[in-house]
Amino acid sequence: MTDYEILLMLDPEVPEERQTEIVTRVREAIERDGGRWDNEEAWGRRRLAYEIDHKPEGVYHLLTFAAEPATLDEVSRVLKITDGVMRHMAVRRVKGASTRPPEPGPEVPVATAASTSQDSEPESTA
Repeated sequence: MTDYEILLMLDPEVPEERQTEIVTRVREAIERDGGRWDNEEAWGRRRLAYEIDHKPEGVYHLLTFAAEPATLDEVSRVLKITDGVMRHMAVRRVKGASTRPPEPGPEVPVATAASTSQDSEPESTA
């Protein structure tokens, strides 16, 4: 068995009960195939770098477990077709690596007006 982690990005409009159901289904699939479930960390709602399906935020969950590669393939296949899952990424887990969520970056306000007009001619000094 190999140690893996899956970072799930769920649709923020999905109710909490449905989010819990998705994580539970992944856990059951892993344990049914003889894998070992280690942990699930809810990282919460985070702002996305770019919108996905017109949504500026996603709800993140980090799942850690040990399983056979065939089990991981099946879990990834199911996550691709599950409603409510915006993205997921599965990687091999590095022993001793941190599972802490990254600190959210500072919010950058959107500029409302440009400081100079691009239509104006530059002044000549001649």
